[in-house]
Amino acid sequence: MSRLTIITPDRAQTVVEGLYRDVERRITASPPGLCPVDMAAAFLKLCHAQTCGKCVPCRVGLSQLQLLLEKVLDGDGTMADLELIEKTARVIKNSADCAIGFEAAKMVLEGVIGFRDDYLEHINNKRCLFNIYQPVPCVALCPANVDIPGYISLISHERYADAVRLIRKDNPFVAACAMVCEHPCEARCRRNMVDDAINIRALKRYAVDHAGIVPVPECAPPTGKKIAVLGGGPGGLSAAYYLALMGHHVEVFEKHKKLGGMLRYGIPSYRLPREKLDEDIEAILSTGITVHTGVTVGEDITMAQIKEKFDCIYISIGAQSDKKLGIEGEDKRGVMSAVQMLRNIGDGAMPDFTNKRVVIIGGGNVAMDCTRSAKRLGAASVTCVYRRRKVDMTALPDEVEGAIGEGCEIMCMHAPLKIAGDEDDNVTALWAQPQIVGPMDSGGRPRPVAADAPPVRIPCDIIIVAIGQGIETQPFEEYGVPIKRGVIDALASSDFENVEGVFAGGDCVTGPATVIRAIAAGKVAAANIDEYLGFNHAITVDVEIPAPKLHFYPAGGRVNTTERNAGERNHDFNLIECGLTHEEAMQESSRCLRCDHYGYGNFKGGRVDKW
Repeated sequence: MSRLTIITPDRAQTVVEGLYRDVERRITASPPGLCPVDMAAAFLKLCHAQTCGKCVPCRVGLSQLQLLLEKVLDGDGTMADLELIEKTARVIKNSADCAIGFEAAKMVLEGVIGFRDDYLEHINNKRCLFNIYQPVPCVALCPANVDIPGYISLISHERYADAVRLIRKDNPFVAACAMVCEHPCEARCRRNMVDDAINIRALKRYAVDHAGIVPVPECAPPTGKKIAVLGGGPGGLSAAYYLALMGHHVEVFEKHKKLGGMLRYGIPSYRLPREKLDEDIEAILSTGITVHTGVTVGEDITMAQIKEKFDCIYISIGAQSDKKLGIEGEDKRGVMSAVQMLRNIGDGAMPDFTNKRVVIIGGGNVAMDCTRSAKRLGAASVTCVYRRRKVDMTALPDEVEGAIGEGCEIMCMHAPLKIAGDEDDNVTALWAQPQIVGPMDSGGRPRPVAADAPPVRIPCDIIIVAIGQGIETQPFEEYGVPIKRGVIDALASSDFENVEGVFAGGDCVTGPATVIRAIAAGKVAAANIDEYLGFNHAITVDVEIPAPKLHFYPAGGRVNTTERNAGERNHDFNLIECGLTHEEAMQESSRCLRCDHYGYGNFKGGRVDKW
């Protein structure tokens, strides 16, 4: 019998694995403005080095593609070369024997189609758009373009009120976003190349918690123009705030009793305390905005009547109508929508789920809010049923893990089939069909397919449907506002080709999205409305950003926030997240690499302090 040896990684293998991790970190930290031609060439070289060389498409084709891309990058490319790149990539994609050649060619092909302007710029003008429009990664990925390096620097100097002023220049919901923003800004943080992304949202909250009352800037002289904002959510109030600062008279029409939209009626207070939301709203209204609550457009007042009194209208009604499952038994007693449940909680009318078995259907953040709220409302058991895998849930991972930690069950790969009831039409169970992972959809997630297994009966007393929200478009459609696929069909500039003086933005245009995207839409609409009315006001802030410090930035861990103990927090609606300590805030803010001055950034040569 031959002697066996234990296989352990040698030094070369260890080095290679470390290099792979370094490459992964650099890809993660790639800013959205990186040259796609350069990225394609670099990725192609990596794939070519991994090929076995047995098939011609990989061995020869990828090499030829690489030469063509380098020719374009060197400024020697022609339109014929661009056509040849596309043709060659398509041939390799259709003929390669393995995934390496297929994926490499597919990536090049998608880049040529999706980033054609960048290729044309290299070919026709011998220059790279990346060198002209290179953005600060975190700022570029913030929908509202908040000056993130600026306010982190202010926090590191303990200038919290100035940090809030700087944030408010682009986002009036400073406190709310400090609590619930999905922080897309962290996705490409360059600190990922060193260790981990900076905890930007936690730093924002620290500034808010320690800034005290920060007054809003003075409004510009009155213009005599009147704007009606339909919807008192984050998008509508953001537009109203900036329009008021520009000197316009703004009146907000809100359907519900209180302002805030889905911030109040869609996010429970354990994530966003109402006093924090009210702080933001009070600051916004301090600009002199007039508010009309309890007003439904189409019932209490028509679009035509509003247009008679105002120079412009901004529609920002959000997405607050229910979506149905379309299954048998959905009308039984005990079935409710997530929108209605969260709306009741927002109004202080808490549902009583004491000793009830509650099932939530859905996998987004709204579903998680309902799941965790049901536990706090006394439910004996809470189960979230989702038709895809847990990894495919659109809810934030922290929300999912938080729900599990509080004793809720996540039942994935089960699609609702029908709802059963008793003789009095009360809900008794949800029948669900087990699923199996299927082919990828257009969004890159595998589609669930019915498995060859019998339906599962899930006993319950309450079913909450959280599969999305719709838009109430009828009053606007009657006025002539274009509707497409259930949402308002506005242009990218928020206005319409055939409806004068009417603008729209936020969830009613894009469908349900994040809070920060609604705020960004309101900010864009305010600038466009101002221009439509014949003005060109600039929103500025008189805050001096500290100069960056020239010191060594050693690798270190990211400071994460903690939460109250699960056994304590799942019995009340008090805030569950604990803020940073002063020591943690100073340490975390010191990790910023100041990309606005070094490496990346169109802030070099003069900071952008207005829009």
